[in-house]
Amino acid sequence: MRFPRTSLLGFVLAALTLAPHTAAAEMIGGNPGPAYNYVCPHADGRGALDCFLDAVEHLYTMCRNVKSIEILEFGYEDSQEGLNAAKYESCVDKQKLNMAKPYQAALKEARISKQAMQGVESLHEYWLSALQHLRWTRGETDEQYKDRVNVRTYQDFHDKIDGIRTIVAVVKERTTPVPRVREAKTTPKNAPKAAAKASKIAPADKPTGDKAPRS
Repeated sequence: MRFPRTSLLGFVLAALTLAPHTAAAEMIGGNPGPAYNYVCPHADGRGALDCFLDAVEHLYTMCRNVKSIEILEFGYEDSQEGLNAAKYESCVDKQKLNMAKPYQAALKEARISKQAMQGVESLHEYWLSALQHLRWTRGETDEQYKDRVNVRTYQDFHDKIDGIRTIVAVVKERTTPVPRVREAKTTPKNAPKAAAKASKIAPADKPTGDKAPRS
């Protein structure tokens, strides 16, 4: 198939125009994205650990919203069946892939403390479990389900994240060298002159007793 010459020229010009923008948008905040930070948008430009901690809540929310739509469309029971749960299952698989690099980078940054590393590992395991438990549990009421996925899970996230941040902050404080404060000189301005005068040997004073009588 032949393309009109004008269309081909326009395509080439458009590609040249967009090329710099596309290259610049490949990595934003350490994460791939066409035009924005998809994985950890609230930690853009910050460290790997901050990105991971933000991604835990953000990516969970993405799949929670997808599951909520399925429940609204099909109801609790039918949202579990076959193609009715396809979008949710696809979201879980996608977010696991999106989390892989931030998780490994966070582990590397948390190596300053064994406890911090264990906290990151524990949070990641809990996050994976929370994604799977976005499914409705048979016998749950609407109120129980919403309390579990909208309240308690987020509270657990916050508690675990606060614990990791506290551990890292304490370790960094202990390992950061304290700068030595130079002692201020308290010597008076006139001290050098006074010292110079004192260094000169003064002539011995004559006795101050009564003068000897004349002979």
